[in-house]
Amino acid sequence: MPPILLEGYTIDEILELPNEELAALVLTDEPLVFKAGTANILGKFAVKDDTLILELAHIDGGGEGALPSLSALASRYAMREGLSYVEWRVHAVHCAKPNLKLRRVLERKEFVVRNMPDSGECYWRLVPVTTSSD
Repeated sequence: MPPILLEGYTIDEILELPNEELAALVLTDEPLVFKAGTANILGKFAVKDDTLILELAHIDGGGEGALPSLSALASRYAMREGLSYVEWRVHAVHCAKPNLKLRRVLERKEFVVRNMPDSGECYWRLVPVTTSSD
């Protein structure tokens, strides 16, 4: 099976981008729409203290491994940058048309519903970088 592309790039190609470019394009803590495989994802990404924060507001389509690919990228980036954690915030709690498969996956991966002061109720998980985050 071919690798899942994120906006047309492999994980290795993204990790080869200069840090300044990644910071300017992705790690802005501003909403960003991007394609991961066949999924369209609305999210925002930031580094705060020793944590890479991935906040996913909307996921449309996919199902072929977009989230595991995003998880692998986040884990490898955090490890490369010497970060301690990857924090996931997935806003799939109160969807008008809930994706039950996504909810099952999140629950199986030990995400918990949590009310985050700066982003509201979401599926949340804090993953130490030293362990697998997929």
